[in-house]
Amino acid sequence: MISKKTKYGLKALIHLAALQSKKPVLISELARAENIPKKFLEFILLSLRKGGVLQSRVGKGGGYYMTLAPSKISIGSIVRILEGDLAPIQCLSETNYARCDECLDETTCGIRLAMVDVNSAMRQVYDNLTLADMVERSKLAIQNKSEVLDYSI
Repeated sequence: MISKKTKYGLKALIHLAALQSKKPVLISELARAENIPKKFLEFILLSLRKGGVLQSRVGKGGGYYMTLAPSKISIGSIVRILEGDLAPIQCLSETNYARCDECLDETTCGIRLAMVDVNSAMRQVYDNLTLADMVERSKLAIQNKSEVLDYSI
């Protein structure tokens, strides 16, 4: 499961991506629009800026804005910035590898062998899904919802 930090980060990025503008957005505006605690959002946006997804501008007209087109930002890169490695178990981690204490032999461990497939599938989805895809899916869902006819009396 992704953490609340990552959920909030994705909500903020989807909001910025949907604006389709390089105009900076204030943290307070973003926090209010997406119902995210402002202090928590500041921490999240700082992480995303350090990760190269966002830029910030100070002073009048300042705020946060996207550095790349949403179609160039994979969900995997965002999750890695905010969560760390995507691996479901630590012995598969590329950045935070640690051998399992209870494992006698990684090459024959049934858990590890099964999780290799899970890890591969997760990485495939995360790395091929972009922020633009998420924005588009949301727009389509809103459109489909508005086209539903309600015949209740």
